Amino acid sequence: MDPISKTETPTKAPQANSKRCFIQTYGCQMNVYDSERMAEALVTAGYEQVESPEGADMVILNTCHIREKAVQKVYSYLGRVKPLKQKNDDMIVAVAGCVAQAEGAEIISRAPIVDMVFGPQTFQQLPDMLDKVNDLRARGEKARLVRTEFPAAEKFEALQSVARKPITRNPSAFVTVQEGCDKFCTFCVVPYTRGEEVSRDTQDIVAETRALVEQGVCEITLLGQNVNAWQDRQSGLRLDGLLRQLGDIAGVERLRFTTSHPRDMDDALIDAHGSNPKLMPYLHLPIQAGSDKILQAMNRQHTAADYLALVRRFRQARPDLALSSDFIVGFPGESDEDFDATMALIDEVKYAQAYSFKYSPRPGTPAADSPEQVDEAVKDARLQRLKTRLAEHQRQFNEAQIGRVLPVLFEKPSKKDGQMSGRSPYLQTVHVSMDEAMMSAVRGRVLPVKITTAFSFSMVGELADEDA
Repeated sequence: MDPISKTETPTKAPQANSKRCFIQTYGCQMNVYDSERMAEALVTAGYEQVESPEGADMVILNTCHIREKAVQKVYSYLGRVKPLKQKNDDMIVAVAGCVAQAEGAEIISRAPIVDMVFGPQTFQQLPDMLDKVNDLRARGEKARLVRTEFPAAEKFEALQSVARKPITRNPSAFVTVQEGCDKFCTFCVVPYTRGEEVSRDTQDIVAETRALVEQGVCEITLLGQNVNAWQDRQSGLRLDGLLRQLGDIAGVERLRFTTSHPRDMDDALIDAHGSNPKLMPYLHLPIQAGSDKILQAMNRQHTAADYLALVRRFRQARPDLALSSDFIVGFPGESDEDFDATMALIDEVKYAQAYSFKYSPRPGTPAADSPEQVDEAVKDARLQRLKTRLAEHQRQFNEAQIGRVLPVLFEKPSKKDGQMSGRSPYLQTVHVSMDEAMMSAVRGRVLPVKITTAFSFSMVGELADEDA
């Protein structure tokens, strides 16, 4: 899943007499989606979102457990919330998500200010949990509620009972279609924090997409830990068929999906990239390493040659396809030769974007117990080399767009005055200068933009003739 360091869920000003809730989100797009749905579920409990924990009646930390630093950030943020709780003893503090799932009892022990802990598959129970916390408080008892079950199917059913009410609705939206993972990579906690792979029903996904389109959304990104493992439990429909159905919905202009596993790619999904005009020419396809020895130690169950063959098949189906990926450096047992193999794979694929991290031992995973841990200084040096190479390829890809006319979905004003920003088909941020009236007119529209300047992480362009 594409990482997001932290996100504050979009808010609107609270109504008079409403309770105030602040949600801090760490992790990937699925956590962002879950935070949005928490906010919607809280409407029934009388809460509206605010932009800061100061003055909030409830603070929720929606957490990620993929890397050690993410866990440390949770406890650091709880330290920031502690004085706010001391000033307002009625404040409810909750920890949600994957850290909550993995370390529920430890959170209760280490952070006495926390009133409830709940995993990523139980947020639909949030109104009920609030009732229980308030009942305990009314009886003069301390609220220490922990819920870390794995009812993913129940979660999917509950999603349909809460309308997608826009807080600040962007023209792009996430829709979760699959939860959990059965792959058990030796470095990863997802199977333990999100449970086994469960797919959401087609009719529910279609209904949610239609509701989003009615609110002005035109780009849908389907989410899952292994989204390309999605399969309708009743009909057997696979992801290519789902994408085809969603593309037929009037108002849907763009479709994306993330994150994929190479082992779950089938011929039909590869072909869909050449035949489905709504599917963007951008694919996130994590490999993690380029060495077969390390891939085997990671339990990826494919080789570097398998992965490269898959890349070639995708590019045959869609020649303008751009790829992104995930990389871990310093995995236990990684030698200089293994790292060189990763660098060679990067040079062969030439990713348009990638995410790279030092290996971080996660308690409970097989790799954490390996006696072949790599020295931190070696990890640091390799990561810098890797990031430098990836940045070179990303800059080259962006520079290759100069002079091209790309369809850009305009989303919001840029940080720089007088500019509107949007996303290209390749998820690049594109800035275009225009006046305020034009900004309002283009928001939510896909318009042709001629690229004039490229940087490592963004591009600049100008509106082109719509017939260009």
